Amino acid sequence: MSSEHYFSETPGSSLSTHVREITLRGRTLSVTTASGTFSPAGVDRGTEVLLKYAPTPPTTGSFLDIGCGWGPIALALALESPEAKVYGIDVNQRARDSAVMNVENLGLTNVTICDPDSVPSNLTFDLIWTNPPIRVGKKALQGIMARWLATLAPGGEAWVVIAKKLGGDSLHSWINEGSAGGFVAERVETAKGFRVLKVTRV
Repeated sequence: MSSEHYFSETPGSSLSTHVREITLRGRTLSVTTASGTFSPAGVDRGTEVLLKYAPTPPTTGSFLDIGCGWGPIALALALESPEAKVYGIDVNQRARDSAVMNVENLGLTNVTICDPDSVPSNLTFDLIWTNPPIRVGKKALQGIMARWLATLAPGGEAWVVIAKKLGGDSLHSWINEGSAGGFVAERVETAKGFRVLKVTRV
């Protein structure tokens, strides 16, 4: 299965897993990745950019990783803020299974991995970090962002990384036009062909 179909709910390819040594914000970890998920070879470039430029998260609160894959962003948040509650969501069952395995192997007790529809409807998030699934297409991506930005708590922040050539600037404009609701996006950094956006409520 190609990486362009990592957003499938049930990958049809045969399962193969690999143990990888990775570094997340200065912490070297051993994780397991799986075929049929996003970036099974390790931490992808966009996620690396986000983790480099996103500021230190609050020590407590509710955090969200949209499209968590095998878990690098959710793991980084959970390790850096052990008193926070971190949700990692993904439509891909194989990705969720890999993320759960990594959470358990690292002994993390502050992470919930689930499908998007299993997030409690009344839950709001103080912090969102995401490398969203841009390959789903522009309209679908906008729908994902509108849905989850709406869960941002007052005073909360969303940090989004997206490739410039794959719609980083158009997503920035779309948010600032008000199409996602009452939010404003600020470009914080450009690196390795990626935009890092900070999104807050107006």
